[in-house]
Amino acid sequence: MPQKNETRAGAQILRILSYNVQVGIKTSRPHQYLTGSWRHVLPCAKRLGNLDLAAQVMKDFDIVGVQEVDAGSLRSNFINLTEYLSERGNFPYWHHQVNRRFGRLAQHSNGLLSHFHPAEVRDLRLPGLIPGRQAILARYDSGGDTLAVIVVHLALSRRARLMQMDYLADIVNSYPHAVIMGDMNCRHDSKEMQHLIRHTRLHEPIKDLHTFPSWRPQHNIDHILVTSELTVSKVRELEHFGSDHLPMMMEVRLPEGMEFHRYQRSKSVTSNDYLQHHDEFSER
Repeated sequence: MPQKNETRAGAQILRILSYNVQVGIKTSRPHQYLTGSWRHVLPCAKRLGNLDLAAQVMKDFDIVGVQEVDAGSLRSNFINLTEYLSERGNFPYWHHQVNRRFGRLAQHSNGLLSHFHPAEVRDLRLPGLIPGRQAILARYDSGGDTLAVIVVHLALSRRARLMQMDYLADIVNSYPHAVIMGDMNCRHDSKEMQHLIRHTRLHEPIKDLHTFPSWRPQHNIDHILVTSELTVSKVRELEHFGSDHLPMMMEVRLPEGMEFHRYQRSKSVTSNDYLQHHDEFSER
């Protein structure tokens, strides 16, 4: 059933979360990148349990952008992890996007989870030195107004990120209101981030939220930026140690007249229910 989201002073509050989940791999020390590297290519018994905990964090947010999920390969037991998070977090709308395909070994992806019904969701092919990276664009319409939500996981190369930021600036400028979030692999004061801010109406209210590495956050490479017409009432990192990144949340007051209804699944799905349904479908 649709529900009207919480409002304050007549304006609706939008709750957003961005989280690089590292395909459900919990990392709490640097040496675990080496000792746990096999989890990036082989199944891991704790992966779904870690994602169950992440889904419990996500479920109270309206729109969630996830990075480093898998679309269904050997390492994820051929489970689409974005779909799994949507089921466990009770999200009725989800979209996944594969950026790197390594056959049965890995399907590197971004994901979008939403309690609001998007009018359109499409994949944006990002420029770069190595082809493959994309962004997710979800468009939400209300009363003749439009909000664009963009989920990204940008390149490791500064040169590639500059090209990607330039492309994203054009996308953002084509919408009246926009949110862009994700693992951008650069700091707020970096040349590429400042290029994006200078060429759009985007701003980041708190410039030094540290989300990486999760066990001792020292780097602000995860970001949520919003256009100037969106009023930010809260932004912070969350203490959830199921990845090598911390999740980042934001509450945004929407412009007057813009209103979305929050939907959720009529029945929550347990982990066992999902796996049983997945196994039955796989055997057909």
